[in-house]
Amino acid sequence: MGSACRVGGVGRAALAPTSATLGFPTPHYAPSLPEPDIFESTHPESPIPAPKVPRADFYLIQKPRFREQPLLLVCELARKAYEANLWALILARDASQAEEIDELLWAFDEDAYIPHQIAGTDEEDALTPVLIAGPETDIALRPLVINLRDAPVDGSFERVLEVVPADDSARGPLRERWKQYQARGLALNKYDM
Repeated sequence: MGSACRVGGVGRAALAPTSATLGFPTPHYAPSLPEPDIFESTHPESPIPAPKVPRADFYLIQKPRFREQPLLLVCELARKAYEANLWALILARDASQAEEIDELLWAFDEDAYIPHQIAGTDEEDALTPVLIAGPETDIALRPLVINLRDAPVDGSFERVLEVVPADDSARGPLRERWKQYQARGLALNKYDM
């Protein structure tokens, strides 16, 4: 079944009055959009995207520079998120790690500027693209979460990034976390970094 209705051999779009047929000029900023289909949410050519399945990406530290300083990978992920205009929340393991990430985001690349702050330090949390939160901070999740804590992220998000240390003993609990996310129906990906 097509999306155009035909009446007497003429398509529905041909019968609909437009600004040009009414004698008004078509504004230059008015996009030419297809007529909406009543089944927009399920139609394969719909301009409305289907809901995304939440995703968990596991980043396994392999490269020497990340092995020496694992939080550099967190900074790289935060930079990529900021450059993609994705507001991120970094869930630090503790207050000390939150401060270390805060300092490292200022210093890790002299050419990079990533607006960030530790959550709860002032009234600007809602205006800051990258927030860093220790476990004592009660803050709403953002669509992108970088998780450094020992537990999986609970709540609503589009994507969680799990940083997996090079230490084999630390990888065991993260294998269990993979299974937990899988049981919750998240799409899973693994990247060697």
